[in-house]
Amino acid sequence: MLRSLRFAALLGGLIMSASALAKDIDPATYGYPLTNPFEATIASTPPELRPKLPLDEDIDQADYSLNVRPEREFILPDNFWAVKKLRYRLAQQDHAAPLIFLIAGTGAPYSSSLNEYLKKLYYQAGYHVVQLSSPTSFDFISAASRFATPGVTREDAEDLYRVMQGVRAQHPKLPITDFYLTGYSLGALDAAFVSQLDETRRSFNFKKVLLLNPPVNLYTSITNLDKLVQTQVKGINNSTTFYELVLNKLTRYFQQKGYIDLNDALLYDFQQSKQHLSNEQMAMLIGTSFRFSAADIAFTSDLINRRGLITPPKYPISEGTSLTPFLRRALQCDFDCYLTEQVIPMWRARTDGGSLLQLVDQVSLYGIKDYLQNSTKISVMHNADDVILGPGDLGFLRKTFGDRLTVYPYGGHCGNLNYRVNSDAMLEFFRG
Repeated sequence: MLRSLRFAALLGGLIMSASALAKDIDPATYGYPLTNPFEATIASTPPELRPKLPLDEDIDQADYSLNVRPEREFILPDNFWAVKKLRYRLAQQDHAAPLIFLIAGTGAPYSSSLNEYLKKLYYQAGYHVVQLSSPTSFDFISAASRFATPGVTREDAEDLYRVMQGVRAQHPKLPITDFYLTGYSLGALDAAFVSQLDETRRSFNFKKVLLLNPPVNLYTSITNLDKLVQTQVKGINNSTTFYELVLNKLTRYFQQKGYIDLNDALLYDFQQSKQHLSNEQMAMLIGTSFRFSAADIAFTSDLINRRGLITPPKYPISEGTSLTPFLRRALQCDFDCYLTEQVIPMWRARTDGGSLLQLVDQVSLYGIKDYLQNSTKISVMHNADDVILGPGDLGFLRKTFGDRLTVYPYGGHCGNLNYRVNSDAMLEFFRG
């Protein structure tokens, strides 16, 4: 009986320790000042709480073009001339060093502000850094996507991997000691699938992989963001649009300041003023930004594939063609619409069927759970108040990653990535 009780106590202790393996950062000692997730997502970190980073002129960097455009049955329209080759940015050290690939978030180009921040952070720490666009960005869809229909994460990872191999081949004399990989938001989800792909391809043998604020269930995340557009905002009616309301607030803010100062501190400072946005207004602003990204993806994919859903298949498009009517039509198609009308038909045609639920499972972290659970080189940093998370998502991360998961109490969606505490943790992870 005593032995049974001891065994039960030991088993209970093991269960408790397993459930507590994730590193939950104490809110009392964390020190990040924005406890509102919408505000953190929009305003990011106050400048005085960010790490000091090098200026652009102090970085040995350049933009390059990569000819990885896959063979297709269709020809890009004339107005796509600027994206027939994929551009990326490389910052290189003057000595042998590890190289880290950065994958941007939804719809973002390689030069996105967060990619720029991460580049400076890792370059200062002694890494070569390659900045890559998201597979959902206009330039990547046009120049590097085989099916020009992003959203099937495994296919997107294949395209990214081919780009990474091309980047490496373009710089054969760059002295590289190891390869690392990271991404933020959707780029973090992509990084997880790229890492799994590399286990069989072995082009890079990534030493460490860090996922920053990834969607766990991709469908849940896009549904959360799409719902924000439907937020009821006080002061908006048939005669006053949301954009006019925000513009009026910004105008009054600058009038009170006496000058216009468009720097990194703008949104944080703006949110401390009397003109600050309400929760509902911030929610709609985040949702609207995402809706524009979804519209851009839907429009580009439809146009390249000549599907005729947004742009008539034979409609002549040149450099001078106004795309405004098609943008309006694209804005009426949210991400769910894009999945239903473009992604699922393409996926079914290539896989001989499958339901939406099967697709959702395959394109999310759930689809590679066993790999993530057993791959000790992969870690996750997330925020408990991230607006893209749904019920059970943090539980999945805890169970899957254990002590390879760090959960911050605040920060919204990627708002605290440039906070000094987070920056130090990212650097510490790759240093080992």
